[in-house]
Amino acid sequence: MSISRADHAPALVGAATLLGLFALLELAIRAGLVDRYVVPPPSDVVASFARIVTEEDIPHRFAQTALEGLGAAVLIALVGIPAGLLLYRHMVLRVAVQSWVAALAAAPLVLAYPLFLVIFGRSAMTIVMMGFISGVAPVTLKTLEGLSATRRVLIDVGRSLKLTPAQQFRLVLLPAAVPTIFVGLRLGLVFALINIVGLEFLINFGGLGQLINELAERYDLAGTYAAIAFVVLVSVLFFLALERTERWLRPGR
Repeated sequence: MSISRADHAPALVGAATLLGLFALLELAIRAGLVDRYVVPPPSDVVASFARIVTEEDIPHRFAQTALEGLGAAVLIALVGIPAGLLLYRHMVLRVAVQSWVAALAAAPLVLAYPLFLVIFGRSAMTIVMMGFISGVAPVTLKTLEGLSATRRVLIDVGRSLKLTPAQQFRLVLLPAAVPTIFVGLRLGLVFALINIVGLEFLINFGGLGQLINELAERYDLAGTYAAIAFVVLVSVLFFLALERTERWLRPGR
């Protein structure tokens, strides 16, 4: 019982803290310390959930944004991790392009959306590719960092056992780098979702981003914040999936 309580304690403390902040915000708004025409009372936001679910086709919009995020995440993993391995294997290539990859990670790539609209048209593919481009650089860099940080003694043991390069990667390098790689995946997913929802908002093309745009134009503040909460829910679901995948890859941790 004590172990179960210890496992759930962080979640309970987090939930209690969030509820406490919402209660303080509610009191501040009702006392006139915060303008309710800028930030709606949390009680109004909660009350608007049922309305926007029934009137704004939330399931379809939620699924569209989640699927776009999933498509971007798969591309990020399929390209970013091998790219990090390639930079790890080839020092000349690493020295030549690592700074460019770092610059790509810091660049405001959402500003390039007109180019992607020309290439892919006003479609979900544009949104997925924008999410992919914005998230692949952190995964590449963290994969390189994780592989480079592998302890030399582990690599030497693998060589003493005459492991092939593929076996060395699968049995030595990858397990050692998994925690850092997943940090990169989380960062890449954050960047991707920001750009996905932002682009849905900018080009008014489906998903939760379009809903936020529509509600904001109607000056439905409570509904706008409720829609933003669904964006947060998408992020939470992806992060939970990543956490479970990492646990599966590292069963003893």
